[in-house]
Amino acid sequence: MTTPATILEGMTAVVEPKVLADRDGQASGAGDAWPPPSPEFLARVSHDFARRHLILSEGCAGGVERLVAAEHAKESAIFNVGVRLKRAVRLRHAAPETIAAAIDRAYAAAAGTAAGAAEADVPAVVVEGSGNVETDLDAAVREAERDLLNTQGKAPAVRLVDLVLFEALLRGASDVHVQPVRDRTLVRYRLDGALHTVRELPGSLASSVVSRIKVMARLDVAEHRTPQDGRATVTVGGSAGHQSGRRVDLRISILPSTYGERVVLRLLDPSRSPHLLNFSALGMPPEVERRYLAQVSRTSGIVLSTGPTGSGKTTTLYTTLAWLSTTNAGGQARGCELNMMTVEDPVEYDLSTGGKAGLSVSQTQVDPKKGVTFVTGLKHILRQDPDVIMVGEVRDEETARIAVQASLTGHLVLSTLHTNDAASAVARLLDLGVEPFLVSSSLSAVLAQRLVRTRHAACEGAGCPECVGTGFKGRTGVFELLVLDAAIRDMVCRRASALDIKAAAQRAGMVTLREAGERLAASGATTREEVGRVIDALDEVET
Repeated sequence: MTTPATILEGMTAVVEPKVLADRDGQASGAGDAWPPPSPEFLARVSHDFARRHLILSEGCAGGVERLVAAEHAKESAIFNVGVRLKRAVRLRHAAPETIAAAIDRAYAAAAGTAAGAAEADVPAVVVEGSGNVETDLDAAVREAERDLLNTQGKAPAVRLVDLVLFEALLRGASDVHVQPVRDRTLVRYRLDGALHTVRELPGSLASSVVSRIKVMARLDVAEHRTPQDGRATVTVGGSAGHQSGRRVDLRISILPSTYGERVVLRLLDPSRSPHLLNFSALGMPPEVERRYLAQVSRTSGIVLSTGPTGSGKTTTLYTTLAWLSTTNAGGQARGCELNMMTVEDPVEYDLSTGGKAGLSVSQTQVDPKKGVTFVTGLKHILRQDPDVIMVGEVRDEETARIAVQASLTGHLVLSTLHTNDAASAVARLLDLGVEPFLVSSSLSAVLAQRLVRTRHAACEGAGCPECVGTGFKGRTGVFELLVLDAAIRDMVCRRASALDIKAAAQRAGMVTLREAGERLAASGATTREEVGRVIDALDEVET
């Protein structure tokens, strides 16, 4: 064999290993799997070297290291691996894309094991930022098309995903969609609740982008026909080589479609933690805020936040917990005199890291695989001497019953329901099987809400590049607060309809979602069309 031109970093050539041919002499397909790498390979061969030369171990048997490599892998690199491991090597070939993904996955798993089981479930990834995202993204796309596996610095596909995430965070997106269509791949951001296609990638890049995202979440790179869900934590840097330490949690969903796998990433950015907001920042009118805080200041009872997915319910509950941890009904400092606990699916923000010292709130995440559901979590929380309990969602009869019993035994319970308006929450609890007298006794208030986009002040709603031509920038809440007084409690006991309860609440002064939206439009903060888009569906459902 020709003397190698380069030697693996940090080693000395002490042996000359034999390189044996693959037994079957065939290149492996992209969908093939192989045994895990040997511990010696992962310990002695750097991730950068393996990625640069596309070489990975398949384990060691009989003193021979089995390697898989791309067909264009250099002989010198393969030789150096054998020298480093001080053993003969047996080689076979496989698809470059598959090897690259497997290398990242193997080293990520090894790093996770070393860090401990607690961190292994949520892989941590460094996302390099950019001073000029548009230019760098265009360059990354061109580079990725030329050579998906070039590894000077980060591989182009890795850098491309980094920049997409970085741009999404800069724009304040809540979700990133990677959607393959017939001849291209769409990258779409959800901005202020609406999806916008921000760029189109060549169809040839779809598989490499999806593979990179799978590696980030430690999903099965070789599986293309089954939906997969995962999580990752990324650290975002301001520019290449410089990390700012900003951590963002990702919830990743992958679903097979006609033209390939589509990906949705939910971005949970602590820098925009909602619990740092106050109620006026949420858009809650002073009168609604006053009445709402009067209900959450009680030592017992249930206060529900209702609305469809993405209407800001969890944000309102986090803001409520922040208020409860700092002030009482008289506006005086409360400190940490309350024991507040949550059970959520998922924990969207770590409340302990916000503000100057964070909130003294214990958060528990639902994990059915480990037997932690809303029901079991709530049961265990009740043994922890809580004052305030937040349940992410009342989904079934058992959760509803435990929440009711908790409120009747001296606990303040905050939770959410998926109903169109406040009055419908009463009917929903009854439908779940809770007796009317228990609902009447335990339910204190229901806050229905929606989020509407607000006019972009910089362009006065005319549309500009900063607002993606929509004329909107940011969102604000529209609220409907139903407080159960004696008359409404009596109606609940008699199983009155949601329409009758709503009418009684309006006579008592409740402002409906539609009325609140119209007031907001009249003030110029948003448009009547936007209010209609968000709230008109209510009238259609009710009629």
